[in-house]
Amino acid sequence: MDAPMKFVQIIDYETDRIEEMQALGRQAEEQFAGRTDGPTHRMVLRDRSNPNRYLVVIEFDSYEEAMRNSGDPETGKFAERMAALCTKAPTFTDCDLVDVTELK
Repeated sequence: MDAPMKFVQIIDYETDRIEEMQALGRQAEEQFAGRTDGPTHRMVLRDRSNPNRYLVVIEFDSYEEAMRNSGDPETGKFAERMAALCTKAPTFTDCDLVDVTELK
């Protein structure tokens, strides 16, 4: 039987309160540490052309684990606090991870 396909969610948002957003992210990391259905990796990217735009790439072991995480009330509270720091509503893109290549 094949292993579940990894799943990635990309959150695209704009904020002029990045320090508060980073603090919220650190708080969430502490709160969700050790959860078996939580994310396995997270990257935060800043758009060089629009310095108030950020992309967060969050990896999960599977789509099912990501959906369990999304259904958690604490995740919903985090999303509300995050949205309150945004200058426009964040957008979410759900992706199946097809291939990863380590280049160095």
